[in-house]
Amino acid sequence: MQNNIENVKKFSQQAESIRAELRRDVVGQTEVVENVIIAIVAGGNVLLEGVPGVGKTRLVRSLGRILNLPFSRIQFTPDLMPSDVTGMNVIEKDESGKMNQVFNKGPIFANLVLADEINRATPKTQSAMLEVMQEHKVTVSNQTYHLEEPFFVLATENPIEQDGTYPLPEAQMDRFMFKLLMNFPTQEELIDIVKMTQITMDETAEAKVDGATILEMRALAATVPVIDEVMAYAVALVAGTHPEVEKPSDTAKKYIKYGASPRAAQALITCAKVRALLNGNYNVSYEDIDALACPVLRHRIKINYTAVNDKLGVDDVIALLIKENKKLKK
Repeated sequence: MQNNIENVKKFSQQAESIRAELRRDVVGQTEVVENVIIAIVAGGNVLLEGVPGVGKTRLVRSLGRILNLPFSRIQFTPDLMPSDVTGMNVIEKDESGKMNQVFNKGPIFANLVLADEINRATPKTQSAMLEVMQEHKVTVSNQTYHLEEPFFVLATENPIEQDGTYPLPEAQMDRFMFKLLMNFPTQEELIDIVKMTQITMDETAEAKVDGATILEMRALAATVPVIDEVMAYAVALVAGTHPEVEKPSDTAKKYIKYGASPRAAQALITCAKVRALLNGNYNVSYEDIDALACPVLRHRIKINYTAVNDKLGVDDVIALLIKENKKLKK
């Protein structure tokens, strides 16, 4: 028991050191920063949506400095080919003059990968990311290459620009553990941003933990217990997004066209364990599940025209699901 208390305290301190360093480079965005930390410890990927200039790239670059991990940036464009992401086999001549086939690794072979404006790439190139994001490996010419852990993809997309973009397929959206919304800063935060960038445009965060520490934190999170009632609550929340089941929730019947996949339930529990440790707890609570419902579900469910007509967004529908789920719990 004493050992668990010490481990939880150490975990919280390590997470706080990451947060503190990120605050040196990223103004505001408290919820986004916390959820990005949760995702990287949990071993998931993040889709970050926000207008240009709100600090999406700066966030992941700063994270790379703090974790002291190799970082790469892939600028997605319509002419980007799958091999530009994964790498390709090339023919090279060795010292003896013999021609050999050699695999040149692409930018995906890093621990932290920023997939900038991922919705600008064609479906063919986007499909190259599926295996990488889910299984952390790349297959080229029937040869499989495993990526080093920890591996984390943070993809960005611009919500207001549609020209020259391709909607992400549902199969790829489901590979993202979270979809986070990076909102425009307040006037006070904007003043701080301008003051910060007048001094330097470079990131100033320093290395605080390394990849091995992240993997240790992940292993500790896996041991956090989840009581049956909380597990049932999380599963009921995900099942409640499906209008086609035998006994659908009232919210799903009225407002949802397609529900979330089983990965949503897995993500809820996995991330809730990390969030519990971040807050100094060695057990998952209902509050942990509720707090992570929007990041986990907002890109996995499709609302219908009734929700649109009632002026409800995806997050509004998720809030109704949570409210309904709490009533069923009682």
